[in-house]
Amino acid sequence: MGNHAVAVVGGTGPQGKGLALRFARAGHQVVVGSRSAERAQETAVLIQGRAGRNVDVRGLDNRAAVAAADIALLAVPWAGHRELVTDLAPELAGKLVISCVNPLGFDRHGPYGLAVEEGSAAEQAQQLVPGAVVVGAFHHLSAVTLWEEDGLLDHEDVLVCGDDQAAKDRVVDLAATITGRPGIEAGPLRNARQLEPLTAVLIGINRRYKTRSGLAVSGIPA
Repeated sequence: MGNHAVAVVGGTGPQGKGLALRFARAGHQVVVGSRSAERAQETAVLIQGRAGRNVDVRGLDNRAAVAAADIALLAVPWAGHRELVTDLAPELAGKLVISCVNPLGFDRHGPYGLAVEEGSAAEQAQQLVPGAVVVGAFHHLSAVTLWEEDGLLDHEDVLVCGDDQAAKDRVVDLAATITGRPGIEAGPLRNARQLEPLTAVLIGINRRYKTRSGLAVSGIPA
């Protein structure tokens, strides 16, 4: 797997920051994106300090970050997702877009998956930017674990869904940046309808058992 230029849209949030750190450590060029270029640059400096070595990471506003990369990862809250993706559509067109957005609600019983008109956040992004190739991945990784632990998360798997095989192959390879092994193909993009709300189950498990749970798929040869 060669090195990529990866824009992390929402890179100042917990999930985005953790994924940006992991990609940078693996030798990829990382552009942290935020609505505020100043906040993005502050996060880039934090990542450089956390990485413990020289890494290629900088911070820009979301539009400039996407324009500077060949892969764009959406790590943004569900609230405002439609508006943000619509605004960035010109820059996202023609790129590989990875969505790890989880449309979740919370009430007194805990987290739950929200109904999405298009089926899932990933499918909404694909409809909003038909010129991009959208792949769903990295939904179930703990933001705290990504940021605080130094080693590979070799006890977890990254599930990858999408309709374009070449794009899925790139993301399957990129997943090894996090876990040390390729991601697992999880079917077409419509399967994001199951993957995204599954995050609510993991959050509930974490609360019940005071842990940071993840997913590992058995029966797949190493």
